[in-house]
Amino acid sequence: MTTADALLQCRGLRFRWPGATQDTLAIDEFQLQAGRTLFLHGPSGCGKSTLLSILAGVLQPQAGQVTLLGQPWSALSAGRRDQRRADHVGYVFQQFNLLPYLSVLDNVLLPCRFSSARRRAAGDAPAAARALLQRMALPEPLWHREPTALSVGQQQRVAAARALIGRPALVIADEPTSALDEDLRERFVDVLLQACADAGSAIVFVSHDQRLAARFDERASLPALNRAAPPMEARA
Repeated sequence: MTTADALLQCRGLRFRWPGATQDTLAIDEFQLQAGRTLFLHGPSGCGKSTLLSILAGVLQPQAGQVTLLGQPWSALSAGRRDQRRADHVGYVFQQFNLLPYLSVLDNVLLPCRFSSARRRAAGDAPAAARALLQRMALPEPLWHREPTALSVGQQQRVAAARALIGRPALVIADEPTSALDEDLRERFVDVLLQACADAGSAIVFVSHDQRLAARFDERASLPALNRAAPPMEARA
């Protein structure tokens, strides 16, 4: 696959938070091919979560271009960015962002409600959701509970199942193992990477735990990519 065919690509990216005196991110070029797995690391405050939001089209840079499947986010209206994100991006948020008034199963099914593309890719969506929850080692009695009744580690696995349903082209995972002990962390990464491989999904996986890095196709240090060299107190 050529550079022009990259699933995800950044060129000339510059991002500065309002009121900041210097750029948070200045990345000349970055790309990820379809189906590849990337481990992204860097110290707290270096801009990792900011970069993930830009890659997913949630934040728009002041300069440069970010493309997903050949489509620049900047060419789309806010509503079309939201729809494209729902269709093609599964996101495991650092704070999970599970809806407390929905059951665990209904939380996993949310992407299929917002995206007909994800619903078609899932086939039988409820069956796909149940299969993902089983892969995440979440027992069936928990599926109909509200997520607040689950442990933090269990909520994290629900968030991962939600990101994976419907075979998104790109999965973005922001510190998804932070609440897991060592044994669960290893099993979680096994399941996550295998599920992405089965779906043909690429993944950008952010973590402080560099013991996991060898499990990924590619590894990148954000401070090495970022020419802005933001101060440590900048937003993460």
